Amino acid sequence: MLDDSAAYVDGPWTHRTIGAAGARFHVAEAGEGPLVLLLHGFPQFWWAWRAQIGALAAAGYRAAAVDMRGYGASDKTPRGYDLPTLAEDAAGMVRALGAADAAVVGHGVGGLVGWTMTAHHPETVRSLAAVSAPHPLRAARALARGGPGTQHFLAAQVPILPEQRLLADGCERVGDLLDAWSAPGWPDTESEERYRLAFSIPKVSHCSLEYHRWLFRSRWRLDGVRYRSGLRRQVRVPVLQIHGEDDPVCRPAAASASRRLVSAAYRWHPVAGAGHFPHEERPEEVSSALIGWLGETEAARTGRPERQ
Repeated sequence: MLDDSAAYVDGPWTHRTIGAAGARFHVAEAGEGPLVLLLHGFPQFWWAWRAQIGALAAAGYRAAAVDMRGYGASDKTPRGYDLPTLAEDAAGMVRALGAADAAVVGHGVGGLVGWTMTAHHPETVRSLAAVSAPHPLRAARALARGGPGTQHFLAAQVPILPEQRLLADGCERVGDLLDAWSAPGWPDTESEERYRLAFSIPKVSHCSLEYHRWLFRSRWRLDGVRYRSGLRRQVRVPVLQIHGEDDPVCRPAAASASRRLVSAAYRWHPVAGAGHFPHEERPEEVSSALIGWLGETEAARTGRPERQ
């Protein structure tokens, strides 16, 4: 087991800690300009966005990649792993970073948080890019189709044993999940080692699974009913969905059905030859798609020419 130093990876970014929603969050940021908030998924941490941080900074944006609650060097609180609280975290991060709003980019469960922000904290979301993340009202259908993501999701509901399995043999299971959920050719050795080290940080294995437990158990509880009811309003900010064509966790057809819940500008960007982690499997393509879309949405919003 390690302390949270495994989350402080050197690179062309700066590290800082911010306070939001009563907790402390680790952020890696670079660049100046409109804020882009990057929210990672499972089983990763902020470093998943390393390629996009540099690309966004070079394109004239301020990229801020955070460790979500319970991950990396952020606080591991005893509770707070429900989507409404996580969306409150992210909205608080936007304000703590000194911005009124942000373009929110989320992968996996980070994408579910981004979708939730559009309903619970719409004033903080300028636009949303959801990577491998269907709208939460479509996520249950995606899981119902079966596959490796469903198997992991159901297995996570058992207490204690899933945490032990993630931690066994130097978090070998983390590497197995990355390999099973991606297309052939990824992860590389460095990526697998980074994520296995990050999951060795005390409490990360438990906190990460609490996300999945809330998603499942809330379906039969009043808090889940209230949450889903609040999401039935149409999303009124521009949305980009980036999805690997070979994603075994959430099939593209299930994810693309999210467009029916968006009343603003919407774009679907499939990534050929990528699985559940297109931002790492095909980083240049994803960065290019993201920067092009951000330029268009910023130009439409401000009436100014696109950034070159």
